[in-house]
Amino acid sequence: MLSLISTLGGLLISGLPKLLEYFQNKADQKHELALARMQNERELALAAQGYAAQQRIEEIRTDQVMMQTEAQMTEAALKHDEKVLDRASQWVASYVGTVRPTVTYIFVIELVLINLFLCYYLYANPGMIKSMDDVLKYSDIIFSPDEMAMLGGIIGFWFGSRNWNKK
Repeated sequence: MLSLISTLGGLLISGLPKLLEYFQNKADQKHELALARMQNERELALAAQGYAAQQRIEEIRTDQVMMQTEAQMTEAALKHDEKVLDRASQWVASYVGTVRPTVTYIFVIELVLINLFLCYYLYANPGMIKSMDDVLKYSDIIFSPDEMAMLGGIIGFWFGSRNWNKK
């Protein structure tokens, strides 16, 4: 039961960024609408006094400075990353792209190795198994519900996120 719940939880959590993005966009649009109203009121008041042209020129200059600063910061960050990766080994540069799934790799490999060891151990010691209940008892010890819940959550997250990205 816990495995089923964690798998569903993984699926839902993988869609959480899209849900948060929806609410963020909604809040941003509301905020932009309020800013646009305030700006219109201010422009009307300035136009009544003859300041509209000067104010627009200042806005354009401010926007240009902000865009240049942002472009410089992005360029500096990319150059820094490039320098770091140039000095690194090729495998390190390749590994940078797989940092997130590493925990998944380790966990799944661990489960496969434990399963193989269990099969070998039970095959090498046939006296341990008197009935099928013994096999189930040993597998329940090794594959606890908590561990299966983690695996279900991981698989639900990775494969569920593919469907969320398509929608």
